[in-house]
Order: sequence, then structure tokens, then C-alpha cells
Amino acid sequence: MPDLQAVFLARVQFAFTLGFHIVLPAFTIGLASYLMVLEGLWLRTRNQVYLDLFRYWVKAFSLSFAMGVVSGLVMSYQFGTNWSAFSDRTGPIVGPMMGYEVLTAFFLEAGFLGIMLFGMQKVGPVLHFMATCIVALGTLISAFWILSANSWMQTPAGYTLTPDGHFLPADWAAAIFNPSFFYRLPHMVLASYLCVAFFVGAVGAWHLLRDPANAASRTMFSMAMWMALLAAPVQIVVGDLHGLNTLHHQPAKIAALEGHWETGRGVPLILVGMPNMATETTDYALEIPYLGSLVLTHELNGEVKGLKDWKPEDRAYSPVVFWAFRIMVGLGFLMAALGVSGFVLRRRARLFTTPWLLRTMVAMAPAGFVALLAGWMVTEVGRQPYTVYGLLRTEHSASPIAAVGVATSLAAFVVVYLIVFGAGFVFLLRQMARPPAAGEPGPPPDLLTRTAGIAPGAVVQPLAGE
Repeated sequence: MPDLQAVFLARVQFAFTLGFHIVLPAFTIGLASYLMVLEGLWLRTRNQVYLDLFRYWVKAFSLSFAMGVVSGLVMSYQFGTNWSAFSDRTGPIVGPMMGYEVLTAFFLEAGFLGIMLFGMQKVGPVLHFMATCIVALGTLISAFWILSANSWMQTPAGYTLTPDGHFLPADWAAAIFNPSFFYRLPHMVLASYLCVAFFVGAVGAWHLLRDPANAASRTMFSMAMWMALLAAPVQIVVGDLHGLNTLHHQPAKIAALEGHWETGRGVPLILVGMPNMATETTDYALEIPYLGSLVLTHELNGEVKGLKDWKPEDRAYSPVVFWAFRIMVGLGFLMAALGVSGFVLRRRARLFTTPWLLRTMVAMAPAGFVALLAGWMVTEVGRQPYTVYGLLRTEHSASPIAAVGVATSLAAFVVVYLIVFGAGFVFLLRQMARPPAAGEPGPPPDLLTRTAGIAPGAVVQPLAGE
């Protein structure tokens, strides 16, 4: 019988390290594409502002990249330390996907990252731009494989199950392109773009409040508002499609995040409330009649299953999923509203001179990251009590380690992470507190060594979305 306290602590440890890790690859995925666009615009227009912004943000990219490497390695080790049973049973499927990610993304990025950071004067602008494009492509390939592996855990397909409970590949195409993959990959990539858009926009707004004439700050703020206008509404549509897919393949997760206990038709949309696992009710619920079925099934009288359709031991912890989902959706609509507001003010030639918009953008700097973390909380907590949905329970995936051992390593992680990554985030914010200057210098050759203790030739990309 597994030590349930040890399993819980192992889950907390994985959630803690994931929380630090996931914001870093999300930032690098979005920022790599942003850098590619900036350099492409500079090559096309020869406008010095684009090159200044490229050099300004590539320093932030190198720092977040290096921190992501460290946090990604820690995440990988935990599969062997705390989750060895999971690794043993799912290794024939999840292991090759992780390996493909290393072969197709890690090596690609590691080979061209040094050129991107330090090689413009050596290889010339065109080849340097190609290196930047390859690094950006590598981050997307990394997201492809990691999201494929994680999506397989959500909606397993293309496998056979041996009598002793081991998963073996039967159809690699079905396993890689499993039922939720095509919804979760764009959802994650768009989330990464929104993280960067609102962080870059906040930095631009911060400097515009102090120097409205700074050309680079105006450009980065303008580009961020265009991205918010375009990406946020698309993300809402993709999220809706993802929700329909989840309702079909993981109805228990939908019931938990919606706070519905009874199966019914024409169910209301619960705006706020407090799911109570003991009484099997959602207390203090504020509801809109029929809207739940309309949103979830696109039918006014569509059927939605309630949590009571599953045994208590097979239910996700609804309060966490319920509120994490509302935080994610609320921030998503707020980001879309800010993008539309920016467009209206742009048409009125007031984009850079409206204080409330600039201050709101500064306040929204972490919005993308908070929404991202909330979304992953919905995804991972909503899948419980399984690691492979419906097939492998979490308690049967953990290593046979005593609770005291897991608690000791968890405490060590908390202390080390707060010191190391706390210092890294402070350093990044200090860099962003300085406005981009005309003739912005590129990153110094020893930047990675000074900030993360990693030589440029040794850098590899973190596991995006792990």
C-alpha cells in the first residue's frame, strides 16, 4: 500500500518545481518568436529601433533560457526519484517522446543559440537571422513534443496494456496525435505569446509613463497591443474548442471545474461559488440559468454530467480546479478587453498618451503567467486521481519513498529555488527597469556565465510545458 502522505508531498514538490519551470519555457517560446519578428523587421526596414529592441530583449531571453535549463533538468530527475513507477509503466511511450524532443529541439537550439546571442558580427545579418529563426523554431518543436507527451497522459491513445500494467506503443501516430493534442498545443503556444505580449507591453508602458518620447518604448508597447488584440480573442476561441474536446474525453474534469454535482440538461453557468466535497454541493453559487449547457455543449438544453456520476475516490478536488479555471478565463477576457481598448485608442491617436491604459498594462505584466499557471493547475489537478487518465492512478505512480524523505527534499527545493531563481527574476526585472537606448549594445560574451554559471556552448532548451 503506497504511503499516501508521501504521494501528496511528491505531488506538491512536482507542482512547486513545475510552477517555477513552466513560466520560463513559456517566456522563451514567446520571446524567441518576438526576437525573430524584430530582427526580420530590422532587416526589411533597417530601422535602428528594431535592432535596439532585439538587443535589449535578447539579454532577457538568454537569462530566462539559462534558468529554464536548470529547472528543466530538475523536473526530469523527479521522474526517476519521486515517480519511478510512472516512468517504469509509461516509459515505452513517454520516454521516446522526451527523446525526440531532445533530438529535434535541444540539439537544434543548442547548435544555434550561441550564434543568435553572440554571432551577428561574425556571420552577418542574414545568417544571424536564420539562426534566430531556427532557435524560435526549436522552441516550438520542444513545445510540440512535450505537449504531445502530456496530452497522451490526458487522452491516451495508440497503446496496448500488458497484464502487469505496462504501456506499450501500438500506433505511434495515434499516440503522438492523440485526441486532445491538436487543441492543447495551440492553446499553450498562444498562452506563451500572451505572456510575452503583456510582459513586453508592461515594460514599454512603464518607460512611456516616464518618457513618452522614447521611440523604442513606443514601438514595443505598440507591438504588444497588436498581439493582445489578435491573440487574446483567438485564445478564447481555441479555449472553447479545447473545452468541448475535454467534455467529450474527460467529463469528470469538466464537472469539477464547473462545480456541477448533478447530471442534467439546461444546466446553469456557475459564475462563483464554493464546491463542497463533503456535502457534494456548490455553496453560495451565483448562477445564470441554461448558460452552462450553452457554453459547454453549444446547445441550450445540452446534457452535462455531474460529479456524482463518479465515485468519491475518482473525483478531482473541485475547489482548486473550479477557482483556477475562473482565474484563467477571467484574465483571458480581461486581456482581450485591453487589446480592444488599445485598438480603439490607437484609432484615436491616443495609444501612447492615455495614462489609465499605460498603468493598466503595467499592472497586467504578470497576467499571462498567472493565467498560464492557473490553466496548468486545471489541467493537472483536474486529471486526478490519475497520471494516465482513467488507466494509471497517481498513488500507483509514485516511488516507494517515505514521507520524511520527500518532505526533506521539498524543503531543500523551496530554499534553493527561492534563492537561485528569486535572484534571477530580480536581476531580470532590474534589466527591464532600464529603458532601451539608441544603439543598444548586444549581450556580453560572458552573460550566461555571470548570470547562471553556464557556458554559452553548454546551453540547452528547457522542457517546455513539462
